[in-house]
Amino acid sequence: MKKILGFISVAFLTACSNPQKEQPLEHLDKKSAREVTLKTVTQGDSVLHITTQYIWYNGEQIASKKDTIITAITPNTWNAVDSMQTLSKVPIYVTVQ
Repeated sequence: MKKILGFISVAFLTACSNPQKEQPLEHLDKKSAREVTLKTVTQGDSVLHITTQYIWYNGEQIASKKDTIITAITPNTWNAVDSMQTLSKVPIYVTVQ
C-alpha cells in the first residue's frame, strides 16, 4: 500500500466581487470554482508531487488536469544532509495570484 505522507486539498472559489473578503468554505458558491489538490506520495527512493485541478462552471466540470513532478527522496545539495529531512516531509506552501 502506498503511504501518503502529505495531502492538502485546497478549493479556491470566487464568491463575490470583493476578493479581499474572507468567507468560510462552506458558505461559498461551489457551482463555479477551480479546485486544486496537492498530494505527496513516496514511492521507493522517489517522491511524487502530484497536482490535480478541476474547473467547475455552472455546476459542470469543464476541464481537469493532473501533473506529477518526481524527485529523489533526499536530493544532493551543497548543505549537510539532515537524515530526518526528506522531500516527503517538507511543508507545502501555496501562493494564489
